[in-house]
Amino acid sequence: MVEFGKKLKERQIQEWQRYYINYKLMKKKVKQYAQQIETGALDRHRVLKDFSRMLDKQIEKIVLFLLEQQGILAERLAQLGEQHNSCKQQLDIAKICELKEAYRAVAQDLLKLLFFVEMNAIGLRKILKKFDKRLGYRFTDYYVKTRANHPYSQLQQVFKHVGIGAVVGAISRNMGELQVCQGSYPSIYDQPALAPQDPIFDLIKAAADRLTHSTNFLHFLAQHALIMQEELPTPDEEQIDDKKYHFMSLLLNLANTFLYMVNTYIIVPTADDYSVSLGAAATVCGFVIGAMAIAQVFSSVYFSAWSNKSYFRPLIFSSIVLFIGNILYALAYDFNSIWVLLIGRLFCGFGSARAVNRRYISDCVPLKIRMQASAGFVSASALGMACGPALAGLLQTDFKIYKFTFNQDTLPGWVMAVAWLLYLIWLWISFKEPSHEEVLAVPQSVTELTQDDAIEKGLSQPLLLSANGTQDDDDDDSLECDGSDEAVEESRGPVTSITSAYRLLTPPVKVQLLIYFMLKFAMEILLSESSVVTTYYFNWSTSTVAIFLACLGLTVLPVNILVGSYVSNMFEERLILLVSEIMVCIGILLSFHIIITYTVPQYVCSGLIMFVSAEVLEGVNLSLLSRVMPSRLSRGTYNGGLLSTEAGTLARVVADAAITLVGYLGESKLLNLTLLPSLLICITSIIATCCTYNSLF
Repeated sequence: MVEFGKKLKERQIQEWQRYYINYKLMKKKVKQYAQQIETGALDRHRVLKDFSRMLDKQIEKIVLFLLEQQGILAERLAQLGEQHNSCKQQLDIAKICELKEAYRAVAQDLLKLLFFVEMNAIGLRKILKKFDKRLGYRFTDYYVKTRANHPYSQLQQVFKHVGIGAVVGAISRNMGELQVCQGSYPSIYDQPALAPQDPIFDLIKAAADRLTHSTNFLHFLAQHALIMQEELPTPDEEQIDDKKYHFMSLLLNLANTFLYMVNTYIIVPTADDYSVSLGAAATVCGFVIGAMAIAQVFSSVYFSAWSNKSYFRPLIFSSIVLFIGNILYALAYDFNSIWVLLIGRLFCGFGSARAVNRRYISDCVPLKIRMQASAGFVSASALGMACGPALAGLLQTDFKIYKFTFNQDTLPGWVMAVAWLLYLIWLWISFKEPSHEEVLAVPQSVTELTQDDAIEKGLSQPLLLSANGTQDDDDDDSLECDGSDEAVEESRGPVTSITSAYRLLTPPVKVQLLIYFMLKFAMEILLSESSVVTTYYFNWSTSTVAIFLACLGLTVLPVNILVGSYVSNMFEERLILLVSEIMVCIGILLSFHIIITYTVPQYVCSGLIMFVSAEVLEGVNLSLLSRVMPSRLSRGTYNGGLLSTEAGTLARVVADAAITLVGYLGESKLLNLTLLPSLLICITSIIATCCTYNSLF
């Protein structure tokens, strides 16, 4: 992996060198502060005041230059506008073409300015994080709260750049008008099905979105995939060769994702009946459902490591193990053994290849369609979650062939075994193993770039400047000498163990992982105990439970369309995060059975509020998590996606274990006693979010 400092040095605009944030100087100041505080030479108040003044000056320098450049661009656009009006009246095709090129030149300069702002925004985030980590203060919380919310905030200019958006709109609109004679030419804000768009606008829109975090449905949905990206992708990562991309292999990865989610949830409506038929308590369904998650805690790690060398072999192994696991699950009825049932589910968990599915998208799908592939991964998961219970509701029959029983309890196992066998055959015939030497290695240089690729590669200035404003060639070495964890983070490759990964986690990251744990815990409690609770209170049949769970699963995509397309563009993600947590808390509170008769509307409405709020929360949580996650956790076996997956899987394990253990106290106490830890964890996450609120930017 290319070191952070080297990446920044590759992305430089030499003539703007002195206007960048002097990251190196401030990093050295942080180190000096730490030493002076240890010796008692400075107190906390003096340090905060001194560093705040330094940051204010750095931000003011950036903002004044930004405003100056916006003015230059605006003046150029005004001059082009006069020529534009005369060209429209005369319909001079030659002049129209010249004007288009002139507007494109302005667009290229605007893209340079966007990259300038992006580099400085990253530098500000990193130096604030370094200060908090090295000195143990909550300086970020204080600084962002006092500067970002002030009516004359310069900090907002760096992170919101409203003026730049106006320049983008002017260029887009005028180029659209110039293209009328050649057919419809869309502005940057339109999304027509036809009519090609100038590639420069794709680059501008991507850069602007990275700064404002504006989203659309696909982008919001893709966040759920837990595919962590580095802050500054290298040019090689930005353009994976299309020849390495194989559509059928991607489709097979998505099919694996879909089948696995169907496999996970197809047993939920019948797990309690199956447990009772084998002589166990109905609440043992918690262990039956959770056994898959227990095994997935371990399988995520070895599949992630295996995907460093191959994609085809782990997928083959996954299919075979899942085939065996489902056969054992189905045969448990005729063996009359709850242990065979549990072993079958453990096998299914050991076959979880979701880490491989994510890694394939991250490594082998070109950047231009990676967002769509990630959204496809999430959609396949959501569809599988809805199809699993729905399919279970259709398998209402009872017959025997030879000595094998086929009923609502065993058919999920038989159906999934057949599905994995067919998938295994399809995989063996159609999957194309990419060359890992080409996909995973970092080439030393890129010799051939298109004009727009060259623009994107070389437009940014390094943050690592010396005190006099010049580039420091020894900065990577100085990083090693810094002595802080952050310095190590910036200068080395991927971590090699979960322990090392955990040490890199900052308080905001830990809070985001806690939120992810909480929402997965609450959702698992709701889904896994639904069959037992509804049978006890409402005497629902298996088909009714299946319909309820399928309806919950079908809300995933509509909710993400609403939030991704509208809500996330109207409000800050951290505000949506906090409100969603509160709504999950309200859903949990409404689910409790207290004194009055428990009714179907109360259960359905509270469950819907909890589930939908958790879905909204998952999207914004993972979006924020991707921004606060250390860059070293964007690649390798122990990446941020794996940590998030482990947090969510552990939550499911704990929730399913709680259902089984509480079940021994009686089904009448199951609902309240399992909701109580959900409520406590939710309240804790809300408090933690409030404490780190100003760090989530």
